[in-house]
Amino acid sequence: MTLTVFFAVLAAAAMHAAWNALIKMRGDRFASISLTSLGMSLAALPVIPFVEFPGADVWPFIAASLAIHIGYRLFLVMAYEAGDLAQTYPLARGAAPLMTTVGAIFLLAELPTLLAILGIVLLSTGTLLMSFRGGRGLGRLDHRAVGFALTTSIFVTGYTLTDGSGARLAATASSYAAWLFLCDGLVSMAIGFYYRGRSLLPIMKTEWHIGVLTGLLSAASYWIAMWAMTKAPIASVAALRETSILFAMLISVFALREKMTGWRVAAALCIVAGVVALRLG
Repeated sequence: MTLTVFFAVLAAAAMHAAWNALIKMRGDRFASISLTSLGMSLAALPVIPFVEFPGADVWPFIAASLAIHIGYRLFLVMAYEAGDLAQTYPLARGAAPLMTTVGAIFLLAELPTLLAILGIVLLSTGTLLMSFRGGRGLGRLDHRAVGFALTTSIFVTGYTLTDGSGARLAATASSYAAWLFLCDGLVSMAIGFYYRGRSLLPIMKTEWHIGVLTGLLSAASYWIAMWAMTKAPIASVAALRETSILFAMLISVFALREKMTGWRVAAALCIVAGVVALRLG
């Protein structure tokens, strides 16, 4: 992984934590995450005329990603309803790199270096530690929040492997990302209106600016990740992207006033060690 890719993924991680925190702070998280998808579509629109239309061999990956993202958003919203950002976010993101590594090895025949594997394990250990020792009960495990978050991580693994492969197959990562974001926004809003009907309109009127902001952050973050997966091993990019958990921890403590504990500090140090190993690997 080059230094350019490394720092680009770190920037993507910061943006990912920011839009998740904004969703967590909203009262109606289902509507907010639907608006985020619409915001991603709006971000993609100006790019569409300048990228290639995906070939027939790419569309199955886009279709699969759209389906996986539906499950991802559903369980992410339920996880945020059930637990603190500092507990649910690390677990939703932190379990995925290990699963992604296994998937990349067996499905894509992509084996990371030993040092990269060490970094992935350290980073995942830190994120899981931060989650399992960090809920509302001063270390008590919130089973509902953890269950929803762990299911979310399965969907994260699925769309990471799908989109990493699709972006590599497409003419460019930008082409894949733009058409994915455009379609994803349309699908998400269709689902939103199906479940909420016209009651979604007043929320869109008052929350549109948040939707645009979170959509832009989400689109930029994931576009960088998909581009990076065409330049470096998917498992390493997926793991490094989860440094977003460090940014989420800072947001949860200073913006959401969630409690800082010794366990979270120890987990953060473990994550940093994993990042260093990934960079050296």
